[in-house]
Order: sequence, then structure tokens, then C-alpha cells
Amino acid sequence: MLLQAEQALVLVIDIQQKLAPAIFETKEVEQAAAWVLQIAVQLDVPIWATEQYPQGLGSTLLSIAELVPETQVLEKMHFSALKEPHIVSALASTGRKQIVILGTEAHVCVLQSVLDLLALGYQVFVVVEAVGSRTIENKQLALNRMAQCGAQIISKEMLAFEWLQRCGTDTFRQISKGWIV
Repeated sequence: MLLQAEQALVLVIDIQQKLAPAIFETKEVEQAAAWVLQIAVQLDVPIWATEQYPQGLGSTLLSIAELVPETQVLEKMHFSALKEPHIVSALASTGRKQIVILGTEAHVCVLQSVLDLLALGYQVFVVVEAVGSRTIENKQLALNRMAQCGAQIISKEMLAFEWLQRCGTDTFRQISKGWIV
């Protein structure tokens, strides 16, 4: 199955100020997430974000938060975002069935959210460069488990090219500036 911009939404899970310094290759995760979000904005793909206990872990990193509508940043206390009824309702209200996942930690909140999304019948796509854990081992274990359970593990460029569908358009030219293709 290919990603389709008109069927997708992006869910950013817990890329937060006090957690970010502990994440392995945190700058790369942050940059990849921001890159995906910039494309989502250009293609009118809705973006939602969660914050796990923001009083303790801080708010979403500024480079990410500036790309997410403030009303679409949702607080959570459960590790899985889908254990929060207000998040389930928010996602369902969009009518979109393809959920693109970015976030931390891959083996905790991302994993549990992905498994619950799959159980609810969503098509789930995890952008490998835009998820992280404190250790590379935990990230890899989480990616393997998510894939075994039915999530699609993709790269950020796979996502971009699938959303764009074709070259030769103004949108393609604008988004692909600086790419080596």
C-alpha cells in the first residue's frame, strides 16, 4: 500500500524538551521529524502531536511545535496515545486512515501507540529517521516488533515521494529543492 497525502495524517509522539537530550542521535531525529512536518504542511496533511506529562517532560521541541497547530497538541498520561479518549476522538474526527508516526521513545510510547492504532484498523507508517529511543538497541527492537505486527517502516524520502506521486509539478519542484534525485 502506498501513502496518499489526502488519506494521511501525521502523529508526533512526545518529542519533548526534557526527554530529547536522552535520545540517541536526538538531533537527527528532530531534524527528520521537522523535515517530514514541513512537507506535510505544504501538502495540507493534518498534523497532531502528543505530550507525555508536559509538567515533568516539558513541551514539544520548538522546531517541531512551530509546525503543529497549537490546538492539535494533546496532553497524555498513558504511554499509548490511544488510551486517551480525547486523542482517539481527535484522530477519528479527521476521517483519515493512514497515520504517519514520528516520535520518542520508540520502544515505549511510540510502540504502544502504534500497536493500538493497528488494533483500531489504521494503516500505520513509522518514519525510521524520525523515531528514537535512549539506545539504538531499543529503537531497533521496537521497529522490528512494529513491523511484525503490521506497521510499515519507511524512510522520510519514501514518504515524500509517495505523497508527491509524480515529478514535474510546482509542488514537486518546491519540495525537492536541494534533494539529490
